[in-house]
Amino acid sequence: MPVNDPIIAQQTPRADHTIDQMWDKYTPEEHGVWKTLYDRQMKVLQGRAAPEHFKGLELLNMSDEIPDFRRMNEKLMALTGWEVVTVHGLIPNDVFFDHLANRRFVAGRFIRDAHKLDYLEEPDIFHDVFGHVPLLTQPVFADYMQAYGRGGVKAMKHDMIENLTRLYWYTVEFGLINTPEGRRIYGAGIVSSQSESKFSLEARSPHRVHFDLERVMTTDYRYDDFQQTYFVIDSYDELMEATAGQDFDPIYAKLKGVPDTKPDTLVDGDKVYTQGTQEYAHAGGLKAEAVAV
Repeated sequence: MPVNDPIIAQQTPRADHTIDQMWDKYTPEEHGVWKTLYDRQMKVLQGRAAPEHFKGLELLNMSDEIPDFRRMNEKLMALTGWEVVTVHGLIPNDVFFDHLANRRFVAGRFIRDAHKLDYLEEPDIFHDVFGHVPLLTQPVFADYMQAYGRGGVKAMKHDMIENLTRLYWYTVEFGLINTPEGRRIYGAGIVSSQSESKFSLEARSPHRVHFDLERVMTTDYRYDDFQQTYFVIDSYDELMEATAGQDFDPIYAKLKGVPDTKPDTLVDGDKVYTQGTQEYAHAGGLKAEAVAV
């Protein structure tokens, strides 16, 4: 639990781990951090983020202050039947999956300190809302997120949570998409990061490979640094068709015992857009204090 948010500390989470956002308790300084991050990212994302992200920001009217979930949810519910709920911090997998399966996206209440704009130990409200929520205005992606939540229950029964987590990581958090204007970012972990927004598209170091479900689910990842491989989709429909309605039982059976693929490795069958130099990884990556979430 973030110790710098007394509003969280004074609340007892409900059975589903939600708390009240208590929007009126945000300070001017906290709203100022949101605006600083928002203005900075909007400049960085021009020509880099997927058009659907900008459209979602417009539809939800995100801009100068931390969004009030009560007002934002009225618009989001009307668009795709989703709502954003506040949680006290990191929550158990089964609770997370249940929220997604019922079209509830969980978001933290706290926002990072002004002197730590580029590093967090856990996601804050800017990452969760600015990064994730705009795409929930898009029906196909909204359905994909619900399908992922439903799939989580089965993954737990098969003891394959790690494999399913990789799917979320390499799509929802760090996915790239081909568009008529060129390759763009849709993953929230990139969209909310000033430095990785540039690195993911423009650096020579990482591999960029077309999305393949089983390849993704067997590929390890870095949670504390830039990714060494990014997976690219052609459309959200492609992502939906590859996962929703898919019988994962034979996939899980096939993947049992399969060695992990290292994140800096290309494998036979990859459709490679960019074979990276891996110079960043070979140089040791970033120091922790310089890593953006």
